[in-house]
Amino acid sequence: MTPPELRQPRTGNPVALDDRARDNLRFIRETMERAGSFTAVPGWGGVAIGITALGAAAIASRQTSSLAWLVTWLGELVVAVCIAAWATFSKAREAGGSLFSGPGRRFVYSFAPPLFVGAVLTVVLARIGYTEAAPGMWLLLYGTGVVTGGAFSIRIVPLMGLCFMVLGTVALFCPWSWGNAFLAGGFGVLHIAFGGLIARKYGG
Repeated sequence: MTPPELRQPRTGNPVALDDRARDNLRFIRETMERAGSFTAVPGWGGVAIGITALGAAAIASRQTSSLAWLVTWLGELVVAVCIAAWATFSKAREAGGSLFSGPGRRFVYSFAPPLFVGAVLTVVLARIGYTEAAPGMWLLLYGTGVVTGGAFSIRIVPLMGLCFMVLGTVALFCPWSWGNAFLAGGFGVLHIAFGGLIARKYGG
């Protein structure tokens, strides 16, 4: 029989093993979350935004003043933001994810700065009465945000952003009268085309 003084103490071992296992699982989960991609980009939401953008382009083309034109597109911005927010939250909830997860946070943090710059420059252009540059600027900065945010998302998202950037660059060197056509092509056609692809390949 083993002497009592040579017996190994048993107290504490199961608890230590459980704690270690939980720590390991937490580390693995956080590592996978950091390495993951933000997959809640809404496909059908993009299609809906594209349809409303085409409607806004038709309305804006009938405006006789730059202020009315700007107000039309700002109204479309509000509509688009509401659609995107609802569609993104819905897709993330259905997938059991969150916009506040690691990939979601990085997507938002990368996507937001170019949009903020676009908002500031829009105010500046409106103050000096030079809204002719707005269509190209909007497309270019929106595309930049999609590319930078898309680095943490599915592969097709950065490609969409590059298309917006190319279209915006061309728009900046074209006549002002073509502005609505470029905005319809970008926020309308590109959103519908890529939104359909995302919905078909990645769901929602």
